[in-house]
Amino acid sequence: MPRFALTLEFDGGPFMGLQRQAHGPSVQQAVEDAAFAVTGQAVTLHAAGRTDAGVHALAMRAHFDLDRDIAAFRLMEALNARLRPAPVAVLDCRIVADDWHARFSCIGRAYEYRIANRRAPLTLERGKAWRINRPLDALAMDDAAGVLVGSHDFTTFRSVHCQSASPVKTLDRLAVRREGAHVIIAAAARSFLHHQVRSMVGCLALVGEGKWLRADLAAALAARDRAALGHNAPPEGLYFVNAIYPGE
Repeated sequence: MPRFALTLEFDGGPFMGLQRQAHGPSVQQAVEDAAFAVTGQAVTLHAAGRTDAGVHALAMRAHFDLDRDIAAFRLMEALNARLRPAPVAVLDCRIVADDWHARFSCIGRAYEYRIANRRAPLTLERGKAWRINRPLDALAMDDAAGVLVGSHDFTTFRSVHCQSASPVKTLDRLAVRREGAHVIIAAAARSFLHHQVRSMVGCLALVGEGKWLRADLAAALAARDRAALGHNAPPEGLYFVNAIYPGE
């Protein structure tokens, strides 16, 4: 039974999230339905991470098993044909070892968050970035971000619906840079808590606006209390960038 690893790109706007939902469309359902249309087999898609409604992906890794032989390139082309017009594309498809797992074999995940720092409403980027019309100090945000790097109890930055067994995570990277009218926040870790990136971004935005200092962010982290969170950024600016696996 071949195992196919997929790299997916998607616009999360029309979906209730990546994972299959009872109350609306999901990326998982779109891919599984396309696979059934192509092969006549019901498959289960496993992904490197979960994304909320409105969150996008540049290169989400996933896999499913098929009880038949088919060329990986042919499968990719057929899936893309069946996925239209849903905003999901298979960028890569290959056969992997039976013990390779998109989620459990993953040793690193990276996200980016895009803030459009401008007064004008968004047109081309509507649903693709968080617009903040007040000037942001990206250098102050980057300096404050250092408070969160490392191993910490991230309870303050964790959704009350998070299913992780522990609030302790090791954040490998959190960096802020300005690119013209955009402020980009890059985050990397082995794994993240539910809403962790959006919660960190929301608080960094308060620093950028001058409403919080670096010390306020440190105090919020130390509080280990969701009530201490300054702000949770909206989902539309968040992008799953890539997943890392041993040997890659």
